[in-house]
Amino acid sequence: MMAQNTAQKTNGMRRYETEKKAIGKNVFICPMPVTIVGTCLNNRPNFLTVGWVTRANVNPPMIAIGINKSNASADGITMHKTFSVNFPGTDLIEETDYCGLVSGKYKDKSRLFDIFYGELKNAPMIQNCPITLECQLTETIDLPTNYLFIGEIKGAYANENCFTGGKPDVTEINPLLLSMPDNSYWQVGEFLGRACKIGRSLKA
Repeated sequence: MMAQNTAQKTNGMRRYETEKKAIGKNVFICPMPVTIVGTCLNNRPNFLTVGWVTRANVNPPMIAIGINKSNASADGITMHKTFSVNFPGTDLIEETDYCGLVSGKYKDKSRLFDIFYGELKNAPMIQNCPITLECQLTETIDLPTNYLFIGEIKGAYANENCFTGGKPDVTEINPLLLSMPDNSYWQVGEFLGRACKIGRSLKA
């Protein structure tokens, strides 16, 4: 089914003649940040590649992650009520991909990384990742195929070389990004403008 949009210009706003194509309901937002979620499994650190991640609340700061119920990491989070979210740089693309290919039930993936802990036990974090978060589980939403785990961020850590002007710099972090459904990795592109500023001219 195609929906056609006629070219117009209303109130100075640009309108383009284009057609919309129905692409089905199983769509994904792209690009998405690729993360590695840390849990404790079988009395050792375990890591799983997770792309379905979002900030969920401002104060207290919370983050939500979607994990398939069949993954061993879901059991680790449910049991210990803690988890970490680690944001790898593009230099960890091979290790990150591997952590999504094999199960922690059978493979010890912790051997790939230098591991440290913050305030929480059973929330192993990856020293090799430029940004890491440790989270306390606050709510679990039981969805048909996935659990949506919501956690309060109890600690956030960044490598010293990832700052510019005292703030984390996305170009220095160089996070790994994922597009779906083509399952492709990307990196950050060019700077376009400041959020919450660039659109102010349209308020006049």
